[in-house]
Amino acid sequence: MGVYILKRILLMIPTLLGIMLMTFAVIQFVPGGPVEQVIAKMQGTGTDSLSRVSGESGNEAGIQDRTTAGGGDATTFKYRGAQGLDPEFIKSLEKQFGFDKPVHERFLLMIGNYLTFDFGESYFRDRSVVSLMIEKMPVSISLGLWLTLIQYLVSIPLGIRKAVHDGSTFDVWTSGVIIVGYAIPSFIFAIMLIVVFAGGSYFSWFPLRGLTSDNFESLSLAGKAADYAWHMALPLLAMGIGGFATMTLLTKNSFLDEIRKQYVMTARAKGLSERQVLYGHVFRNAMLLVIAGFPGAFLGAFFTGSLLIETVFSLDGLGYLTYKAALDRDYPIVFANLYVFTLVGLVVGLISDLMYTWIDPRIDFERRDV
Repeated sequence: MGVYILKRILLMIPTLLGIMLMTFAVIQFVPGGPVEQVIAKMQGTGTDSLSRVSGESGNEAGIQDRTTAGGGDATTFKYRGAQGLDPEFIKSLEKQFGFDKPVHERFLLMIGNYLTFDFGESYFRDRSVVSLMIEKMPVSISLGLWLTLIQYLVSIPLGIRKAVHDGSTFDVWTSGVIIVGYAIPSFIFAIMLIVVFAGGSYFSWFPLRGLTSDNFESLSLAGKAADYAWHMALPLLAMGIGGFATMTLLTKNSFLDEIRKQYVMTARAKGLSERQVLYGHVFRNAMLLVIAGFPGAFLGAFFTGSLLIETVFSLDGLGYLTYKAALDRDYPIVFANLYVFTLVGLVVGLISDLMYTWIDPRIDFERRDV
């Protein structure tokens, strides 16, 4: 197993570098970079997202002060906007954002810093990227943990019952429901929930955005828990609509595969009750795939589904932060999140394999090609 772990770790290095290199190369051809964003903002044609960012850091002058740190006058530049740009001012902007260096040098410098998790400063928020990510992370972790917990609590019992009653009316109609749920994109379902239940057109049973109410701090402990659950209901439902189907069908198929094996027939022949056979023999073997997939399920809930759902419900987590940073061309935040997400995904993949071998020692990855 030690050799397998070493191979996987060594394989992570080129994988991570390749993903970062491809993304970095694509970014070089994307129009409207940070320099152009600042110029557009100072000329009054910037995006709404960048305008909001300037409000977060103080005011418009805050952006101008940072971008003119290398020289030049923001007022003079704004006046010359229709007559042509001052080349010295443009050079100062490029130096401010690090674009005065060759492309390969910028990439190597970025990777060198990322090895020590030094993600630098945000272009437009006047804060370190690490501090921004730490501030937003609790929201995304909260969504991921609760979604994974609810999926397991609902999908496993449902999958077991579907396996036991395979082919029954209950099995057929529940399969139809979860397949339809799986086919609906989560962000479309989120919008539908808002329209129907969050004051869009019909009912106002749930809040439209955020994780807590304005009076959250003044509530009792029970009131805070209820308020938090009230705000989490729609986002979790929207994020989990597809995950429930995957987990339920995986559980059902795992149990069906085990129920048809010879040892189950032997256990029944010995006079054991159906419950003893199911939970004393089948459950342990059938749950191998489900339990070993827990790290991957949490990762999917934490990262994959958070971007669109956090954006739709205005939840201030990592997904929403990355979305705004991409609009603003705030590349340090975008690359830092990509680096962390990719690294965590690779590590979680290794952990999942190790869980397989821990749960079932018969599995030996060293006999397989990595």
